[in-house]
Amino acid sequence: MSTIAAAPSRVGTTLTEARKLAAFARRDFLIAWSYRMSFISDLFGLVGAALVFYFIGTMVDPEKLPTYGGTEVTYLDFAAVGIGIGIFMQFGLERLGRAVRAEQLMGTLESVLITPTRASTVQFGSVAFDLVYIPLRTAVYLVALVLTFGLHFHGDGIPVAAGVLLAFLPFVWGLGVISAAATLTFRRGSGIIGLGTLMLALISGLYFPIELLPHWLSSVARLNPIALASNGMRDALLGNATWADVAPTLLGLVGLSVLTLTLGVVAFRLALRRERRNGTLGLY
Repeated sequence: MSTIAAAPSRVGTTLTEARKLAAFARRDFLIAWSYRMSFISDLFGLVGAALVFYFIGTMVDPEKLPTYGGTEVTYLDFAAVGIGIGIFMQFGLERLGRAVRAEQLMGTLESVLITPTRASTVQFGSVAFDLVYIPLRTAVYLVALVLTFGLHFHGDGIPVAAGVLLAFLPFVWGLGVISAAATLTFRRGSGIIGLGTLMLALISGLYFPIELLPHWLSSVARLNPIALASNGMRDALLGNATWADVAPTLLGLVGLSVLTLTLGVVAFRLALRRERRNGTLGLY
C-alpha cells in the first residue's frame, strides 16, 4: 500500500520540478528580451567573425585543407563549422557559471537553493532557455553563411550534423556545471575551467586542420572531444556522411558527455553541500 502511495508522490514531485524548469526558461527569456540591443550586437559579432574568416580564407593555400567525402572545400567552408561550434561552446560553457554568479551578486542564490527544489532542477533550469536558444542560434548562423557566402553544405547532412551537436551538448554543459561548482566555492575561480577549455579548443582543429600540428600533438588532438564534434559535423555537412559513417564519433561523444556531465553534477553537489555546511552560501 505504501509503495502504491509513494509512486504517485514521486510522479507529482517530478511534474512539479518540470514546471519549475519552464519557469526558469521563461525568466531567462524575459531577461534576455528586455535587453534587445544584445541581440543586435550579437548579430553584428557573428557577421564580423564571418567576414574576418572570409578574408583569411583568401590567403590560405587550398591544398592545405582536408577533403571530406572526396570533396574539396574552401577555407570558409572548413572554418564556418568551427566558428559555429566555438560560439556554441562559448555560450554553453559560460552560461551556467555566469547564472550562478549573477544569483550570488543579486543575493538570490541562497533563496533559490533553500527552497524545496532539487539541485539538478536548478542546474537544468539555469540552462533551459539556452538548450533551445544556442542550437537554434548556431543553426541560423550556419544557414545565414550558406545564403550569404554560398557555402557548399549538403542538406542531407543537416540531421546528422544536428545529431552530432546534440551528442556534444552534454559535454559542454558538463564543463559548465564544473565551472558553476567552482564559482559556488571560489566565487571567481571558474576562470581555470575556461583556460582548460581554451587549450582544448586550440588543438581541436576548429579553425585550422589538425594535420598542421606536430605529429605527436595531432595524434592526441584526434581524441579531443571538440575535434570529434567538429570533424563529425564537417563530415556530415561537407562530405554528406551518413549516420553509419559518424556512428563511431557519436559513440565517443556520448561516452565523453556522460563522463563530463557526471563529474559536473557530482562537483556541483559537493560544492553546494560544503557551502551549506559552512554557512557561506549567501556570500559573494
